[in-house]
Amino acid sequence: MDNGKLYVVATPIGNLGDITFRAVETLKSVDLIICEDTRVTKILLDHYQISKPLLVVNAHNESKSIEKILMKLTSGESCALVSDAGTPCISDPGVRLINKVSSENIEIVGIPGASAAILALSISGLPTDSFVFEGFLPQ
Repeated sequence: MDNGKLYVVATPIGNLGDITFRAVETLKSVDLIICEDTRVTKILLDHYQISKPLLVVNAHNESKSIEKILMKLTSGESCALVSDAGTPCISDPGVRLINKVSSENIEIVGIPGASAAILALSISGLPTDSFVFEGFLPQ
């Protein structure tokens, strides 16, 4: 049996309309959606009438969740990794999952979309040909 794929799907950063058609289609097509917080992800999924099983991955359950996800992927199921807002793994959980999936030679597909860091840079008036992102400011 062929492995499934892990889709890394960018989500809106404030306005639910700021999501790509490809992201919506991907979320509709996968077998499982991996998220930070089901309450936040459910708002997005309900808005687009998407009903899929959700699995929370966070600092408290990351190791156990990664093993569950690997079992799904190696059994041929496809999964989508989303964050509460923006692009997964940018100041979000998920990096360990990406590293483990990559080490197992399972295909990872990026679905681009909103990025707060790039948006801020593009409207800042600063030169955009060279910049450094060192994380978000403390809240």
